[in-house]
Amino acid sequence: MSRDDDERREPEGRAAEVPEQLALIRETVREHKERQAPKARPRTWRGAELAATLPVARVLVDKGLVHLDRYFDYAVPAAMDEEAQPGVRVRVRFGAGEREGRREGGKLINGFIVERRADSDFTGRLAPLAQVLSPEPVLGPELLQLCRAVADRYAGSLADVVQLAVPPRMARAEKKPSPRRPPAPRAPEPGGWERYEQGPAFLQALAGKDTPRAVWTALPGAGDWADELARALAATLASGRGALAVLPDGRAAARVDAALTAHVGEGQHVLLTADSGPEQRYRRWLAVSRGAVRAVVGTRAAMFAPVAKLGLAAIWDDGDSSHSDDHAPQPHAREVLLQRAVTERAAFLLGAHGCTVEAAQLVESGFAHPLAAERATVRTVAPLVRTVGDRDEERDEAARSARLPTLAWRAARDGLERGPVLVQVPRRGYVPRLACARCREPARCAHCAGPLEAAGEGAELRCGWCAREAPDWHCSLCGGARLRGSVFGARRTAEELGRAFPTVPVRTSGGEHVLDSVPGRPALVVSTPGAEPVPEGGEGYAAALLLDGWALLGRPDLRAGEEALRRWLGAASLVRGQGEGGSVVIVAEETLRPVQALVRWDPVGHAMRELADRAELGFPPVSRMAAVSGPPEAVTGLLDAAGEAGLPEHTEVLGPVPLPATERGRPRRTGAPPPGEQWERALVRVPRGSGAALAAALKTAQVRRLTGREGPVAHIRIDPPDIG
Repeated sequence: MSRDDDERREPEGRAAEVPEQLALIRETVREHKERQAPKARPRTWRGAELAATLPVARVLVDKGLVHLDRYFDYAVPAAMDEEAQPGVRVRVRFGAGEREGRREGGKLINGFIVERRADSDFTGRLAPLAQVLSPEPVLGPELLQLCRAVADRYAGSLADVVQLAVPPRMARAEKKPSPRRPPAPRAPEPGGWERYEQGPAFLQALAGKDTPRAVWTALPGAGDWADELARALAATLASGRGALAVLPDGRAAARVDAALTAHVGEGQHVLLTADSGPEQRYRRWLAVSRGAVRAVVGTRAAMFAPVAKLGLAAIWDDGDSSHSDDHAPQPHAREVLLQRAVTERAAFLLGAHGCTVEAAQLVESGFAHPLAAERATVRTVAPLVRTVGDRDEERDEAARSARLPTLAWRAARDGLERGPVLVQVPRRGYVPRLACARCREPARCAHCAGPLEAAGEGAELRCGWCAREAPDWHCSLCGGARLRGSVFGARRTAEELGRAFPTVPVRTSGGEHVLDSVPGRPALVVSTPGAEPVPEGGEGYAAALLLDGWALLGRPDLRAGEEALRRWLGAASLVRGQGEGGSVVIVAEETLRPVQALVRWDPVGHAMRELADRAELGFPPVSRMAAVSGPPEAVTGLLDAAGEAGLPEHTEVLGPVPLPATERGRPRRTGAPPPGEQWERALVRVPRGSGAALAAALKTAQVRRLTGREGPVAHIRIDPPDIG
């Protein structure tokens, strides 16, 4: 036999060794991968050892689709048995369906274990958990129950609400232990609450573990309300229970935080705002979740804070739009805290300088009691309010250079002799609205039809939507080239006041440059609504000018009067009392209801009259309402499906009506049509008490249309803030 024959036979001789070698290679590679990635878990149940007890985990997957608003079962590997407890974050395979009776494939997504079970309703083979992201139980039973209630109320998905309630994980924050909870503080003295008829009794009830519910009309004062709210929180802590206060912005939260620290010291509470950063905020949230801290002061997201043994849920200035979340399902902090007060059997406090119709409804229905001062006390601490109407301005020829009526100019001059003077202007910028000087036609951009505005004296015209310049503008109606300002902003007002009072410093607050405080020395402070800084020293402003009242009252909105009065009261409350010489001048027609309410300082009376008008017309909060918007076929299809799903009795559908098209270049609001598309909106109204049935019917209809792929999707908004 030749050598060539031996060489040809050699591979045949080794053929029997190949399977053994391949098996050895595969085993070596597998062991190497296990050493390199010890956290890797089997993807299927096949070959995986399961937990000895409760081998099924019911998981809420992080998919905010309303037709997936349910739990999914997964197998618990034995290696994860100890860490895979209810409330922890996990990763699971999801989205590829079933194959041969087994859930397989899919992408890795996050989720939360809500329950451990001994068996599953799923008849096939379960896929195992892919990974336990953290052993920290962040979704407790009470928080899960709250999120479910909010999702049902707003016809949304549970995953969307949980995403709002539980902040993103920061691993370093979880590794640090929370501090030990300090002993309960002593109950505070009534302090400013003695000015209210039932104020001391309210604090005593909180300190005695009672659950009073009140709508509090706060007296004017630069920082009095923050101290009074802090005393209510401190009284609740003294009873051994938890407390929660939700504020509209970080500045207001910081004031309450400082006041509460002064009463109870460090370590009793945490401040939850976006200003603290993701890691610090998550560390503070964990301290609350672990029970190391029982009091929370924060902005909107704090409404879900997992405070143990909640004794008081408080909200300040519920009419502020910041309390309504922009993310689905768009819950309002007031409604979430009301839900918590009922389910967790806690006290409830709604406070503001003004009064919304929702607050008036709580009092009229008997759910809450009014907490206000006597009229004699109000007249003492409130400033003197005077008005300048349109007829007064027509007869006024003085002070044209400062765009101020004579009465306002004199109030500013006299106030500057004693301290700072606040000037509230409804709009930001220089001249945000321009019009033709000849025919008064609004100046529009030739490209996108957006409003033209002037950024400063001598600056080129620029579109407020697409930012294009318009150097050669001419009126499209009369051909005129001259412009006049129809609305003047804060910077233009500050410039004119600087010319009228050349020796007085002028400060501005608004937009991206908001001042927290200003010195108590004479100065002119020009601010947009909601951005008014607090004067240092605690004395307040010597005077306030509320300009261009028509700009707030003229909005085509059901809440225009209520919102205007709220803005005016917020500014006027920073002014010294009438006994100290404080005065307010408002440039608006004095016969209007909101203006008269400001003159009399009677926000509750205004809210009760507004509530009576809403009751006569059937508008919220006397009724419950949902807005359905989208393409015409989507709106019609959803309403038909909701009718089949069982809309409550006496349901009334208003519309649908066309929605204004979104101009190209203009920011799109939630629920508004995309540029170039025509949408419709219908309002679905039911009697109060049928809101849960309305939300359930709309959600069922939405699920049916999504699972059946029955055309485009409609947008649902429960309790829309704008129905105008």
